[in-house]
Amino acid sequence: MTTQAQNEARLGAVDRYFHITSRGSTIGREVRGGLATFLAMSYIIVLNPLIIGAAMDSTGSYLGGGDEPNLPAVAAATSLVSGVLTILMGVIAKFPMAVSSSLGLSAFITYGIVILPGMTWADAMGLVVIEGFILLILVLTGFRAAIFRAVPAPLKTAISVGIGLFIALIGMVNAGFIQAGGGPALELGVGGFLMGWPLLIFLIALFVLFALWAARVRGAILFAIITASVLAMTMEAVLDIGPESEENPHGWGLSVPTLDQDWFSLPDLSLIGEFNLLGSWQNIGLVAATLALFTMLLANFFDLLGTMVAVANTGDLKSADGEIHHSRRIMVSDAVASMGGGIGATSVNSGFIESTVGVGDGARTGLANVVTGTLFLLTIVLSPLAAVIPTEAASATLVLVGFLMLQQITRIDWTDVEIAIPAFMTIVLMPFSYSITNGIGAGFITYVMLKMSRGKFAEVHPLMYLTAALFLIYFVSGPIQELLGSG
Repeated sequence: MTTQAQNEARLGAVDRYFHITSRGSTIGREVRGGLATFLAMSYIIVLNPLIIGAAMDSTGSYLGGGDEPNLPAVAAATSLVSGVLTILMGVIAKFPMAVSSSLGLSAFITYGIVILPGMTWADAMGLVVIEGFILLILVLTGFRAAIFRAVPAPLKTAISVGIGLFIALIGMVNAGFIQAGGGPALELGVGGFLMGWPLLIFLIALFVLFALWAARVRGAILFAIITASVLAMTMEAVLDIGPESEENPHGWGLSVPTLDQDWFSLPDLSLIGEFNLLGSWQNIGLVAATLALFTMLLANFFDLLGTMVAVANTGDLKSADGEIHHSRRIMVSDAVASMGGGIGATSVNSGFIESTVGVGDGARTGLANVVTGTLFLLTIVLSPLAAVIPTEAASATLVLVGFLMLQQITRIDWTDVEIAIPAFMTIVLMPFSYSITNGIGAGFITYVMLKMSRGKFAEVHPLMYLTAALFLIYFVSGPIQELLGSG
């Protein structure tokens, strides 16, 4: 067999395994989509260390047990774990949803768990491993899938729409286009005005993206990111803008776009395995540890539901009866990812909503994940690879994807108030409270309460009653924890 024939046979095997042609895609589109997803979420390599790596636990130690932050080690572990788990999701679930550290749960662990008296970072990561194992049991017993099927279709649509608004807001906030104001909760730019060269990059990327998308240019998202990044590097080289700080409030956000850096570094992987499986139960007690575990479990449980629905709806990756392709495998992979995040000491790992960027650019299969995961692995030794893309350039893609997901709002019957009001609560609470889980919880509780108030108890699936009750506990878990702590 000739070399060309062998290559064609290999490509054919890849096509059959990932169902590329049957899902209306090509290998080229999958590679492009995987690259677009990586560019959109590569900020996690910089941001996750700043959240979990720069804070002390209750004993005064930083992640890894040292007396000072070791951000390079957290970044290397984040790259390694994200890369391996993203490829795992692609190969097993064949679904274009990249996996990395959940920023919301990273923040919860940092500011809500490791500060509890006696708690250490290793104990907290042990809780993450246990949380992932419980998720896996829930998947294997069919409980997680049963809850997913129990959710009414309009509420699933509302979840996707709400996430669309949420990630559009994330994009605008990350770029500095929308900021917390001194008077109103949010304001445009600084004091209502747009200032700074990085913000100009965001606006250029946004309008280039809109124009390319309107012209139906294939690869519009990837082209817009690359164009804005090249322009940003040129601008930095000429103007020496520098990073954002108190002295330089209009500088670049998380990363300065420059090629003037050391492109190769040996990774510090000392964090891998830094977890204590049962330490939390010994150090903070059964009740406090259980409450912390429950909060993580519920947030992760429904964050995946929202992200999975959003990715599937964006790429139309559903069967004729509305089922998401390989949903059980997706849930298994996500549960394994949670355990992997704890083992790698990088916090809870789960599906990333930025995956919709790659799906919007054509990705339809797990091959896109293989591309994204490989790029994450490259950043272990090529750490500046992620830092070259400024947040301001990548954030524009989130705004466009938000628009695409918002278009699904027409699937909701707004004349049926018994579903329209819960859908409304789901949609608005996600961006307003900056949380996917809060939006889902508000929608579920409102739906159950409305049906009960109308005497339509039989119309509510029993699992919806259960999840609504769990969300009620979740929303008051903070006061409960404070009460137990004061007692």
